[in-house]
Amino acid sequence: MKLILGSASPRRRELLGQIGYTPAEIRPADIDETPVRGERARDYVARMAREKAMALECAEAEVILSADTTVTCGRRILGKPEDEKQAAEFLWLLSGRRHHVLTAVAVRTASGLRERLVDTVVRFRPLSNADVNGYLASGEWHGKAGGYAIQGHAGAFIPWIQGSFTGVVGLPLAETAALLAAAGLQGDQP
Repeated sequence: MKLILGSASPRRRELLGQIGYTPAEIRPADIDETPVRGERARDYVARMAREKAMALECAEAEVILSADTTVTCGRRILGKPEDEKQAAEFLWLLSGRRHHVLTAVAVRTASGLRERLVDTVVRFRPLSNADVNGYLASGEWHGKAGGYAIQGHAGAFIPWIQGSFTGVVGLPLAETAALLAAAGLQGDQP
């Protein structure tokens, strides 16, 4: 069996390496990632991971791994900001509040699909103008759900989380390892 990573995310590739998995191929899925009007965040992120996995060809000896991460504050889905203005809006919305980071993982084989959804609660400390402007200037917000990367400078904004740190980064490792093992793949490391 060979592992196919259905994501172009270098973070997901690095996280897989931490648990001993090296994808044989990287095949990002090209799907419409627009939320359906009225769609709950949990349903949205699970649908994205599933659709990414189902959009890719899956040979008999392949295991496709896809994932999706989104940030939700209240009922609002905070995807990847379109520009710096939207990134600032997201950061101010999260300032001094708790929010949820949802990561869905889908593992597909020729015989079926396995899925998991991981919900992590994250709290931002109150942010200052200097915090927000400095973070925007760093450029880290580009391509990040919610407009921030917990593994970067934004880690200084987060006094605590409840759940999976690696899920916030983009791939919950314990759950991913269990899904891959159930699909017949074992990592190189214990």
